[in-house]
Amino acid sequence: MDTMRDRFAPVVSRLLDEDPRVAVVLAEIGKDAFHDAITRHPERVINVGIREQLLVGAAAGMALTGLRPVVHTFASFLVERPFEQVKLDFGHQGTGAVLVSAAASFDWPAGGFTHMAPGDVALMDTLDGWTVHVPGHPDEAETLLRHAVAAGDDRVYVRLSVQSNQRALPVDGERFMTVREGRAGVVIAVGPLLDAVLEATQGMDVTVLYATTVRPFDAAGLRRAAGAAGTDVVLVEPYLAGTSTAAANDALADLPHRVLGLGVGRRELRRYGTVEEHTAAHGLDARSLRERIGGSLGARAAV
Repeated sequence: MDTMRDRFAPVVSRLLDEDPRVAVVLAEIGKDAFHDAITRHPERVINVGIREQLLVGAAAGMALTGLRPVVHTFASFLVERPFEQVKLDFGHQGTGAVLVSAAASFDWPAGGFTHMAPGDVALMDTLDGWTVHVPGHPDEAETLLRHAVAAGDDRVYVRLSVQSNQRALPVDGERFMTVREGRAGVVIAVGPLLDAVLEATQGMDVTVLYATTVRPFDAAGLRRAAGAAGTDVVLVEPYLAGTSTAAANDALADLPHRVLGLGVGRRELRRYGTVEEHTAAHGLDARSLRERIGGSLGARAAV
């Protein structure tokens, strides 16, 4: 199966052919995948070189001319390094774009911590008006990319990963999806962690919600699920643990509730290792999740 990033360039290249507003801005990384698109649309596929602040500033300038820029590099270079430009050139100037990242929290362990960005969604959450998509399968990535590009002049962040669920679900770019119903708590699985959550909760009497659009947070969807399953909630996110706990707390603010946030820990793992080893070290493999979810929801969750 191809990865989300494998799907990215062909999808956006087709959008370049279909829509004269679409432009692509790169900072060296990923340029080879757009070789043919650069030949066809040299004025709308721009590689600024290894200059991440310029990457964002140039994209914002293109947006001011009426284009719909798609901006791509690794998450650490797209969100963290040029964060001031993301904040000012898009938010303060009132412009929009589609930021599409790769490498996620630890997709390329050999690259070291410079190529990891477990805090990217939490950082984007400090800004107003951004939609954040976290697909869990290449087909979902294509759907959400098309949603993002077609979203007028909105500001959208699409977080791609090499980690993937086995099958795609019909995501709509807005709401959480109920994939399992229970009566002893709600578990929200974000993006590529759905399969691990489903395995971890096998035999538990819990509702599992699948989230691929995490901002805006689907407060109404969580409240509906909690109405039947109760207000004990576990969030399982493929980035910094606790990123969405405030949003979940706000959704249930008028109800007695508990929220546990699971995700990537703050401690830096300095051995390169593999994706699977990082996943296990952060407690995001199915066995660890079963212990942590079961420990939070208690005996009521057992069937």
